[in-house]
Amino acid sequence: MTTTADELTIERRGRAGSTARRRTNFVIFLGPAIVLTVLFFVVPVVIDIAVSFTDLSRSLRISEFTTEQYEKVFRTDRRLSQVIALTFIYVFGTLAIFNVTFGLILAITTTAIRNVSGSFFRGVWLLPRMSPSVLYILLWLWAVSPTEAGLVNQVLMQAFGLDAPLDLLTSAPIALIIISNGFIGASMGMIIFTAAIRGIPEHLFHAAAVDGAGTFAKVRFITLPALRWPISFVTIYQTLSLLVSFEYILLLTKGGPFYDTTVYALYVYRRAFESGQYGYGAALALFLIVIGVVVALIGWRFFDMERLLQRPRIEVH
Repeated sequence: MTTTADELTIERRGRAGSTARRRTNFVIFLGPAIVLTVLFFVVPVVIDIAVSFTDLSRSLRISEFTTEQYEKVFRTDRRLSQVIALTFIYVFGTLAIFNVTFGLILAITTTAIRNVSGSFFRGVWLLPRMSPSVLYILLWLWAVSPTEAGLVNQVLMQAFGLDAPLDLLTSAPIALIIISNGFIGASMGMIIFTAAIRGIPEHLFHAAAVDGAGTFAKVRFITLPALRWPISFVTIYQTLSLLVSFEYILLLTKGGPFYDTTVYALYVYRRAFESGQYGYGAALALFLIVIGVVVALIGWRFFDMERLLQRPRIEVH
């Protein structure tokens, strides 16, 4: 009886110690993340909701709590529909052409050649992302300068015989912001897809070659199926990133000419900090938060991301 009681006591102490270790690990590893999430996401959202129901303006005085800001969103702001349509074109165009498709092409191409050449090319392509935003946009402003000194105009006038320089900032501003942002976004997809391709067992490609499969067949039946989860992650992450980013647009076109390149996030910024309509800007920002959550949930459901996070069937203790 004494031995059995001692064993039970030891077992209870072991369980208690295991529970204490789990709680300690939870606090150590997840505690900082939870604190940062609350401080930099939950608290700002609560403040944004509170400000959106006020008439806060440049005077920084609140005279009343009102729903007037939301009435502006749904009734009086005629420019908002144009901004939303432009945002859809910008996000879809940048994502489909560059961030996913071109990033995938870069990854497949650089992994198909020698490691030294592929690594060098990827390193060169990463330079714009590693460069300061201002420096990157200064290079673009020089390239698309509407004068004869602009790089694009030099090529067009000397190589193709163009008579007069083009002003791409005025004639094709939407294409310009998509391309300039796409060059940055493609590098992230390139790195993630490259890592995923490197993880594919080599014997699969050797077996396919023995069976007579060509390069495109290997990509279609081996590479692309193995990249399902990386493509899903890049698509969701980059969509959310494009919805809330406007840094390069502000530096390159300042949202102009007029509002031709003002995406939703930049529109919120201009309303709040340039026009001084802080209450209205907060109301617009709240819709941006809701849109981001909805897009994330749709992406989660569409790409069946829950399967990716399932517990492994075999665990080693």
